[in-house]
Amino acid sequence: MKLPLSHILLLAASCLIFNTVTANIPIPLSEGMVIKTSIQVKAGVYQLNASASLNVPLIIIRGNNITVDFNNAQLKGSNDKAFPNQFYGLAVLVQGNHITIKNAKISGYKIALMAAHCKNLVIENSNFSYNYRQQLQSTWLSEDVSDWMSYHHNEHDEWLRYGAGIYLEDCSKSIIRNNTITGGQCALMMVRSNDGTITNNNFSFNSGIGMGLYRSSRNAILHNRLDFNVRGYSHGIYNRGQDSAGMLLFEQCDDNLVGYNSVTHSGDGFFLWAGQTTMDNGEGGCNDNYLYKNDFSYAPTNGVEVTFSKNHILENSINYCDNGIWGGYSWQTAIVGNEIKHNKTGIAIEHGQNICISNNRFENNSTAAIKLWARKTQPSDWGYAQKKDTRSMGYRILENHFSNEHTALDAVLTKYLTLYKNTYENTQTIFKKDSSVTDIEMEPESIADTTGFTFDAFTKWKDKSIPALPVVAGKQQIRITEWGPYDYRYPLLFLKKIDGNKTYHFDVLGPGNHWKIKNIQDGTASKNEGSFNDSITVTKTGDDLWIEMEYTGPAFTTIFGKPIGNTRGYTFSYRDYTPAMQWNVNWFSWDEAHNPNKNYAAFENLLHTATPVKSEQSNTINYTWWGAIGKQLPADSFATVATTTVTVKKGTYQIGVTADDLVKVFIDGKLVIDFWDASKYVNDEDAHHSAIVALDGTHQIRIEQVENSGYATLIFSLKPL
Repeated sequence: MKLPLSHILLLAASCLIFNTVTANIPIPLSEGMVIKTSIQVKAGVYQLNASASLNVPLIIIRGNNITVDFNNAQLKGSNDKAFPNQFYGLAVLVQGNHITIKNAKISGYKIALMAAHCKNLVIENSNFSYNYRQQLQSTWLSEDVSDWMSYHHNEHDEWLRYGAGIYLEDCSKSIIRNNTITGGQCALMMVRSNDGTITNNNFSFNSGIGMGLYRSSRNAILHNRLDFNVRGYSHGIYNRGQDSAGMLLFEQCDDNLVGYNSVTHSGDGFFLWAGQTTMDNGEGGCNDNYLYKNDFSYAPTNGVEVTFSKNHILENSINYCDNGIWGGYSWQTAIVGNEIKHNKTGIAIEHGQNICISNNRFENNSTAAIKLWARKTQPSDWGYAQKKDTRSMGYRILENHFSNEHTALDAVLTKYLTLYKNTYENTQTIFKKDSSVTDIEMEPESIADTTGFTFDAFTKWKDKSIPALPVVAGKQQIRITEWGPYDYRYPLLFLKKIDGNKTYHFDVLGPGNHWKIKNIQDGTASKNEGSFNDSITVTKTGDDLWIEMEYTGPAFTTIFGKPIGNTRGYTFSYRDYTPAMQWNVNWFSWDEAHNPNKNYAAFENLLHTATPVKSEQSNTINYTWWGAIGKQLPADSFATVATTTVTVKKGTYQIGVTADDLVKVFIDGKLVIDFWDASKYVNDEDAHHSAIVALDGTHQIRIEQVENSGYATLIFSLKPL
C-alpha cells in the first residue's frame, strides 16, 4: 500500500544522520542522508539515483532552525535513464520549521524537492530545472488526447504523477524566491499551503504548469516570470492548450494576491476553477483573489479563466488570446482597468451574476469585446446548477472604451444590465441583443461606485515592474516539441508545415551564428547554409527524410539541460521516416454476449465470423469520434480492427498507440501492446501506450481497439529510435 507522503516511514538504520554542527567543513551528499542541523554542502556533481518510490527520499532535511547551503552543488538523478519521461524518485524531503534551503541545483528526478508540514520554510537562489516531463504525442498537424492534463483530485497527491520542481504539502508562511525551474512539466505546486510569499522566480518553458495551487490561500505571488508553460498548440493549425497554464488555482483557493507577474504564452495564462466541492454542493469557490497588473497575453486559449467564483481582475494586460477573460458562472466579480486587445473575444461570460466591467480598454477583439449569455437548460448532473440561481444577470458595464471593435457587447438570455458612459471609436455594432435580453438601463443620470476595491495589499511592493519577456512576443513564438515548448536556448530545425507537394517548411532556430547542412537523405533543400532564426524548405524525395545540420556559435544548453561549450561543428538533426502503410480497417458492433471486457475469446470469435458494419482503406490510423463512427452506425460498443503489411529498414522502433478504451497491438502475431482493462484507464494520459521493438524487413501489424462508451479515439505511430 502506498503510504501518504506526510507519513513516510524512514529507515534510520540505513541513513547517515547529521545532527551536530561540523564547523567550517563542507559535507558531501550521499544516498540516505538525514540532515538535522545547519550545514554547507561540499561543492561538486553528485550522480545519485533515488528510490523508484516517492516514499523513500534520497535525502531528508528534518528539524527546526536549520540552514542547508547546497553551495551550488549539482544533484543529478535517474542516471540510468535517457529521457525525462523515465525520470523517477524524490531527491530531497524537508520536514520541520524555520528551515532555509539555498543554492541547490537538482535535476533528473520525478520530484526535485518536497516540503511537508513546514512552517516558515525558505527556498531561495536554487535551480530545480530539467526534472520529469511527459513525452508529448501531439504533432504539428493534429493533437493527441493523451496529452491533456487533469487535476480534479489531489487529496491523495494525485498531482504527483506529473512531477514537480518544488512540491509543498501542508506548508505555511513559506518564502519561495529567486529560483529557476525550466525544462520540466510542473514547476512549483502548492497543496494546502497558505500565507506564503512567492517572488522573483523564473518558472518558464515547462510543458504543464508554471505554478499550481490546490486548497491554498492568502499567498502573495509577485514579480515572477511564468511564461511559456504550454502544450497543445500548433500555430495556425490548432490551439487547445490541453489544460496547461502559467498559473493554476484549483479547488478552494482564496484571498491570494497575484501581482506584477509575466504569465504569457501559456496554455491558459491564469486558470482558476472553484473545484469539485463547489460543483457538488454549490458552496465555496476560489474567491476574493486579486489579479493586479499582470501580463496574461498570448495564451492559446484563455488569458484569464475564472469560473464558479468571485474575484478581482484589475489593471492587467490581456492581449492576443483566444478569449481574453473566460468567466463562466462567475459572480460578484470585478473586471476593472484592464487592457484587452486583439483577442477573439475580449470577455466571455456564461451565466454570470452581479459582474462589474468598468474602465477597461477594448481594441480589435475579432468577434466581440464582451459576450454574455446563458443556456436554456443546465446539466442535470451538476449539483451547483441544482442548488444555485444560475441566471445570467446583473451586469454593470461602465466607462469602458471600445476601439475598432466589430461588436462591443453581444448578449443573449441575460437581464438587468446597466450601461453607463462607455465610449466607442470605429465600432460597427455597439449592442447586439435579442428579445431574451431584458431590464436594460441605459445611461442613468448617475451611478454609485460599488466596486469597493482597495490596493493597499500591493503598496508595500515598491517595484512595480513586470519581468521582461524572454523572447520576442507572439503566439507564433510558441513552438512545441515532443518534450514541451522550445526555449530558444539550443539549435532546432522546427517543422511548421508540409504542403501538398511534399515540401517541408522549417524554421532554423537557435543562439548560433551559422548553420550548414552536413548531410541530407531523401530530400533536396532550398539552401545549404545560413544564419540562425532563418527559414528553409526541403522537398521530400523518398520515405526517409533525414537532415543533419552543423551548428557554429556560442555555448548553449540542450533540450535536456546539458551545457555545450562554445563550439563549431555541433550536429543537430531532423528525421521523418514514414514507410508506406496501407491499412485495411474494419469496424464491428459487439453485444453483451461478445463483451470484450469480460470474454476475450468470444469477442475474437465475433471478429472472425461477423460482417463488419463499416470497412475502408487508409494510409494512416488517426481517428477521433465524438459520436457515431458513421451515419446510422454505432457510437458505443464497437471495435476497430486495422491490419497492414509494412517494410522497414533494420533498426529499433517505438510503436505508439493512443486508444479509448481498450487496445492490443500485434506484430507478426506477437502481442507487443496489451491494454485490456478499462479500470486502469483513469486519466487522459492513460490512453497512450508504447513499446520498443526491433524490426527488419517486412512485418504484419494488427490493431484491435474497443470502444465502450462516450468519446473514442485510435491513433497509431511508428518512429525510428
